[in-house]
Amino acid sequence: MAQFKPVNVLFSDRFMDHDTGGGDHPESPKRLTSILRSLQSGPLKDQIRIIEPAQADKDLILSVHPKDYLMRFEEACLSGRETFGHSDNRICYETFEVALLAAGACKQAVDLAEESNGEVTISLVRPPGHHAEKGMPLGFCFLNNVSLAAKYWQKRYNRQKIFILDFDAHHGNGIQEIFDEDPSVFYASIHEHPTFSFPGTGYEDETGTGSGEGFTLNVALPPGATDSLVLKALKERIEPALEKFEPDCLVVAAGFDGHEADDMSGLAYSTGLFGHIGSFLAVWAQRYCQDRIISILEGGYNPDFLGPSVEMYLGGLAVEI
Repeated sequence: MAQFKPVNVLFSDRFMDHDTGGGDHPESPKRLTSILRSLQSGPLKDQIRIIEPAQADKDLILSVHPKDYLMRFEEACLSGRETFGHSDNRICYETFEVALLAAGACKQAVDLAEESNGEVTISLVRPPGHHAEKGMPLGFCFLNNVSLAAKYWQKRYNRQKIFILDFDAHHGNGIQEIFDEDPSVFYASIHEHPTFSFPGTGYEDETGTGSGEGFTLNVALPPGATDSLVLKALKERIEPALEKFEPDCLVVAAGFDGHEADDMSGLAYSTGLFGHIGSFLAVWAQRYCQDRIISILEGGYNPDFLGPSVEMYLGGLAVEI
């Protein structure tokens, strides 16, 4: 029988206060309740430790997002507007404070990765973040949680070489934009081909610019892609890049909307694939960066399959090697 490491879950009931306008919007509180239900009833239930996060301070947010953007976001929420930047980006009065709390959860995940002895850490947060650019919200995202975590890891712990793996079905245009010219952060994304998928970025010839040239890797998959293409990409594209980069730590943008039952993409991943992704990452974290790894929730919009998919992923990460 498999033995699992402890699993730290950064979560707050306050994440439910981000109101996207009812059941028609795919980014709803049901996403998190489905995950918690699976984790608290499955094989990891005795290993789960729920940790209440604290809000990030605005100095951390300003390491990625300019002050005028932050002010516009806060004003939009406090003024009672229902959207920010685009009709898809639903907000409410509490959204700004909840987004700061989500960023704080990602900061605390970094602290836990530094303090713990190989424990698994995931931030189960909403709103998600990987589409948010420096000065523009997009795709349900307002603050770029993954980028904030990477910046914090560098500044607070002097871990200068950060490898980001994004396996959300959609390309993380925000992460790519933020680190496009930065050779200290390697951004690798496996996603549905941008010809067919939002946000229309992430072509394979996008490899970084200036001093960041060669530190972006996009693996664009055709619609209908199944597990085998992802496993091939992990072995033949991601691992060689990781080995060459020699990172100090790993930040994972964990999106589960590539599932075959999730209608937010045309990909066709099985639930079991996410367990394999977790297993790859567990080995890589141990081999390349002394188990310094955190995961941050991004997409995944079918509650019936999101919970089991996250459970499989964390099981792969947490199993004792």
